[in-house]
This record gives sequence, structure tokens and C-alpha cells, in this order.
Amino acid sequence: MTGTPAKLGTRRSTMATSQSKMVADRITERTGREIELELITSFGDVTKAHLTQLGGTGVFVNALRDELEAGGIDFAVHSLKDLPTTPVEGLVLAAIPERDDPRDALCARDGLKFADLPAGSTVGTGSPRRVAQLRLARPDLHFVPIRGNAETRLGKVTSGELDAVVLAYAGLGRVGRQDDVTDVFGPDIMLPAPGQGALAVECRTDRLADDLGYLAEVDHPATRLATAAERTVLAELEAGCAAPVGAYAEYHDGTLRLRAAVVATDGSEAVRRQGTADIPSPDDTDAAVALGRDLARRMIAEGADRIVAEAFAERDEEA
Repeated sequence: MTGTPAKLGTRRSTMATSQSKMVADRITERTGREIELELITSFGDVTKAHLTQLGGTGVFVNALRDELEAGGIDFAVHSLKDLPTTPVEGLVLAAIPERDDPRDALCARDGLKFADLPAGSTVGTGSPRRVAQLRLARPDLHFVPIRGNAETRLGKVTSGELDAVVLAYAGLGRVGRQDDVTDVFGPDIMLPAPGQGALAVECRTDRLADDLGYLAEVDHPATRLATAAERTVLAELEAGCAAPVGAYAEYHDGTLRLRAAVVATDGSEAVRRQGTADIPSPDDTDAAVALGRDLARRMIAEGADRIVAEAFAERDEEA
């Protein structure tokens, strides 16, 4: 091992510590640096309010960022989908490791597939994006908001309180609960949240230039490229992680394909668009941003920003 252990800030949840340890192990394997986890409690972890009532943006990351700025930790690991799209002065995304499976997964009673859930079945999720897209496919189901870690949500199915829950497939894998998955939603049915399945390693800009340059060893250019396009759609729509916005980009053989959707939470209307760009190098994130911006602006011309605004208005009324 090399030098004094670096302090990696992470939320206290099982999923957060599991994914942070994954990143720490990868850094150690590639650089020889020893890493210690520093457990930090975020506001999103302690509040009982639903994510839609909080607006989502920053509730899981602000405490980690405060520790970064104060120098209490050397770097932090976030779920990229939780990270606000607005840059913070003095902080930088030092690495975006290779993304895990970005899809959403159904965990239902009796091993049921989504298509086989009886009409009127109760499906739990805290995500307006999931509700909106699934309601388009199955308006006969009853969607209910839930909070808590993966174990808590899965317990609502085993106890009979709910017929099914929908969670991120990657997250279930990180806590060893893949066996609970009864169905997986491809992007043709449900586009994931921008950045879903990816992690973000964040540090102070001055530290990256000084002594944390080794963090770049776990960066995955193709993942950074794809998620840059996805997050640009979110930024252009001025939406947060609690908005009914899905986006997914894939990079193969020098071509970046981006798909995005904004769906009304009651399933009454949707704006879907896709686009491609020839990007020979995965390091050209500016080209990915340009693709995301162009796609978002075409969607705005079709009313996507209005759908987002109406979703936020509904959330404020419920709060």
C-alpha cells in the first residue's frame, strides 16, 4: 500500500457503502492506494418525507459535499443519478467508473412478470419517472409511493403489503438481492434515470491537481461520454432526479445513440425523442453534451418542459 490511507466519504446505507467499497477496491487494485470509508449521514437518509416532496436535488449529496469543502474527506462517491447537474465551484467529477446495468427491475410476489400482474395490483416506487412510464404500459395498476432502503422496500412485498416494487437493477446487484428480481424493463418500455447504474467520484478541484490525480485511473471514458449526454437532457429541461424524465445513451463503434422521454405522471401524454452523433473518441464529452442539448431542445419544442413544470406543480400541491 502507498502512503496514508485516503478518506472516501459515503452515505451510511448498505447500498452506498457497498458501492463505495467497490470503488475503493478498484482504486487500490489499480494504484496501490489504501482507502478508508468515512460514513456520513445525509438529509435524504434521515428525513421521512417522500423524495418527490423534497424535490430530490441534492438531498443525498450535500452532506458529502460539505465534508469535501471542509477537508474532512479526500473524495466522495455518489450515485450519479442523485447528483445535481449544476456544477459546484471548487468541486470536480474526478472519475465516473464503468457503469453497471442501468435498467429498472420489478420484484413481484409469486415470481410474477410485469405483464402478468393482475389488474389493480399495487406497485411501490418513489420515482415519478417510473410511475409515468409504467402507467403508460399498465394503466390498470395502482402505483403507491414508498421510501426506505432496498431491504425495506422488498420487505413490503414479502409481507404482502404490496404486490411488487420497482428498483434499480444495479442497486439490487450491489446489495446481493438479484434473486428477488422477477422482471427487467428494457429501454423500450422504460428509460432509466439519467446516469442510472453509474457512480461518480467527486473531489475538490485543487486536490485533483495536487495529490488526487490517481482517481482518474478508475474513470471509464465511454460511461462518462454517455452519461454526459443523458445529464445534459436533464439540465436543459431544468429538471431534477424527481422529475418524470428518462434518458439513456449507448456508445458503440464511434457512434453515440441517445434516447429520452418525458412522460406526464398520469400517463396522459409523452414526448419521446432519439438522436445519434458520430464521436470517434470517447474523450469528446463536448460532442455528447451537444447531442444532449439538441435532443432536449427538440423535446422542449414539443412541450416537454411544460410536462416537467406540471409534474413539479403537482408535487408542490401534494406537499
